[in-house]
This record gives sequence, C-alpha cells and structure tokens, in this order.
Amino acid sequence: MSKSTDVRIKGATLYFISNPMRLPLKFGSQTISSMICARVKLRVEDGRGRSAEGWGETPMAAAWSWPGTLPHAEREEAMQQFCLLLGKAWAKLPDAGHPMEIGHAFHDKHLDAMLREFNQKRKEPMPHLAALVCCSLFDLALHDAYGILHGVPTYQTYTAQYMNQDLSHYLTPASGAAVSFAGRYPADFLALPRKERVPVWHLVGGKDLLEDSERTGSEPKDGYPVVLREWIRTDGLNCLKIKLRGNDAAWDYERVVRVGHIAVEENVTWLQPDFNCMVQEPAYVNDILDRLMAEHPRIYGMILYVEQPFPYDLEANRIDVHSLSARKPLFMDESAHDWKFVKIGRELGWTGVALKTCKTQTGALLSLSWARAHGMTLMVQDLTNAMLAQLTHVQLAAHAGTIMGVESNGMQFAPAASGPESKVHPGLYLRRNGVLDVSTVTGPGFGYRIAEIHRQLPPPAMQA
Repeated sequence: MSKSTDVRIKGATLYFISNPMRLPLKFGSQTISSMICARVKLRVEDGRGRSAEGWGETPMAAAWSWPGTLPHAEREEAMQQFCLLLGKAWAKLPDAGHPMEIGHAFHDKHLDAMLREFNQKRKEPMPHLAALVCCSLFDLALHDAYGILHGVPTYQTYTAQYMNQDLSHYLTPASGAAVSFAGRYPADFLALPRKERVPVWHLVGGKDLLEDSERTGSEPKDGYPVVLREWIRTDGLNCLKIKLRGNDAAWDYERVVRVGHIAVEENVTWLQPDFNCMVQEPAYVNDILDRLMAEHPRIYGMILYVEQPFPYDLEANRIDVHSLSARKPLFMDESAHDWKFVKIGRELGWTGVALKTCKTQTGALLSLSWARAHGMTLMVQDLTNAMLAQLTHVQLAAHAGTIMGVESNGMQFAPAASGPESKVHPGLYLRRNGVLDVSTVTGPGFGYRIAEIHRQLPPPAMQA
C-alpha cells in the first residue's frame, strides 16, 4: 500500500558541533562541562522526482542515555562513531513511505542489529537507549524533510491523508483495555492547534547555587543568573525540577526542603523531584514523600509528579510501583524507550510518560498515542537542548497536551550555543514570565526557517 506523497531518502550530511557549558551540570554521579550535538541534513525525493532537505539534531547525551563505568568522553566519542555508521545506513535505505513508516521500520529492522555489531568491538557495550539517541537526529530530519517537500507543517502530516498505515499497524492495546487503534492516527491524540505559549520548567542541578551565601567568587560573570532566586525572578519561573542523588536519602530530603522553602518564598507553584534512576526500591521515595507530608505539607502539595526514580531497564527491573504512584503521579522517562515499555510500566503502576524527541520523533508519537489512549498523562522532558534540537523539543510539548508545559534548561547551561537560532526564534531560547513562545515557528516541516539562521557549520563528518 502506498501514496503519491511517499518519499525515499537520497542522501545525508552529518555534522558534530561542540559547545562549552557556562556552568557544570551534575547528572547522578557525573558532572558535565561541555556538550556535543550531532546535526544531519537529509535529502528526500518522491515518486515524481521532487526533492527537499530536512534537518535533525540531538545532543550526544552520554550521561543520560549510557550510565556506565567508562569516562564520559569515551562514551560520547562512541556515540559519535555510531552516528557515522547510522548516517551511511540511513542514506542508502531503499524504503519508501511516510516518515512514521520509514522510522519505525528502521528501528525494528536495522537499529539493534547495527548495535550488536558495533558492541562486538567494545569493552563496555552501548545500551539501546544511547543508540536510540544517535538514531533520533536522522528520524527528525526525515520528518522535517517530508513536511517541507509537501509544503505543510510536519505535525499536519500525521493523518490518513499522508500515512499509509493507521496506528493499529504499530500499537497493541493493553490486555482488557477498551481501546482500539484501528482507523486512528497520531493526529487523533495531539493537541491541535498547538499551544503558542508553553509553561517552562527550570532544572535545579545538584551543583546549582541556591542562595547568595553559597557564592565562591568563581561563578561566570556573563550577565546570566547564577543563584536560584535570581533565575526565578529573572525568568518569572513557576516550575522547578530538582535533581537528586537517589542513593542518599538524607541529602535528597534536605535538598527538596531547601528548594521548596525558596519556591514558597518566591511564589513558585510546582516542584518535581528527579531521582536519576538510582533508586532500587519504592520505600526510598515513599519515605521521603511521607516525611515531607508530615513535616512540610506545603512543599509536599507543590510536588506535581515524581520522575523516573528506578533503573530504566524495566525488563530487568520489574519493580511494582503502585505504592509510590498512590502518593504522587509517577512518570517514566528513561524507561519509556518505546510504547512497549510504556505498556509494561502501566502494568507495574506508572501513571505518566515523559516524552523526548531524542528517542526519535516516530517513537515519541507512538508512545504519546498509546499512553493517551490508555489514560496516562504526559510531559516533555529536556536533554539540555540547544540550537535546532530546542525547536523540535518544544514543538512536541506544544502539540502533546502535557500535564504542565515543558522542561528546558539549555539557556541555563549553554545559552551562547544558540546565538544564531535565537535571533530568529527569541522566545524559544529566552524564558520570560515562566513560558516559552513558539509563535515564530512557522512554515513547512518543523518550521526552523533554516535559511534565516546564519550558523557557520564545521566541516561535515560524513557525506553519503
């Protein structure tokens, strides 16, 4: 089954862009001081010979996607090498269709086989999640190119008019659920039209300064805030995500209390603790929540949801979390590789899903559709997105109907990285009055308006 709108990939050009971070970001046991983004230009062609180019970009987030013993730089380098292999594979794909169909087929037919071969040469294997991050920029570029070729915003292409298969081709309902995907498409589960102003969450990292008394004099003097109170007042923040250790209950509790007191004093409404997949059993989080409810009920009430406390491999760590989700909504993040893991999570007691474009646009839309059909709530979480990655990230949140906006911390840790993009889309790289403004994102594809973004790219790392 095919349509005249189907496309094939005809070429790919891959770039790696390195950016220093103005402040270190503590992620679990690691502290990151720089980031590398992979960016690809993908060319597609339809059956009539018409062609278009699309762009995709993702940070090489080794700390988040590849917890391991190798130094961070080695894992990041390995992810770049895998991107080079993926670029050649995507460029010679014979498949024709809609981006959902091509992206889904690549994931199911090629990604794991390529990863197994890649890992044969490695002393520490790259996990599937890291491979998915590497794959995501190609998938994003395909979705962008498809919309550009047909002269429409990409989010308008997730319908029967463009797709050859409905969602029943991809998704299976949970056992006993009164859900059918026959005759339904991703657009049926999106918030259309999108929101133009999206509430934004600020990340309070483990090394972030909370009070002026914590200053050492070594902080950057670049015009951006440093202390949490400054960030709240400058950006009008209303939502704070708190990075915790997940293996030090006393530290975690004290951190939530300290941030919570500042939030109350500064009239912030919502908090969200993130335990970084380090927790081994629900009692760890339950005890912290119960103590907060007893000793600091105001702060407890401000917690909107809890993000991914447990190891992300659900198949190897089938932890029953009903006791925790009975206290607060519990959102999958790293565990939500695709809709099949969301299905397992729902059985174990998870109530929500945190989506990310870095796990592919195709996968995000399938997880979104499955979760919404089964009554699960949604969020869109960050990966310190900058440059083009920020545009696709915030657009997903604007179309997803999230519980409360989007997390976005690129302007905290690498604001200078997005200089050329911010001139075209200022509201996406500057948080004001607690929101991001999507209104400048217009035109076909993802609406990057790439011709107006005057970025000097490095020499290509790969052309195919």
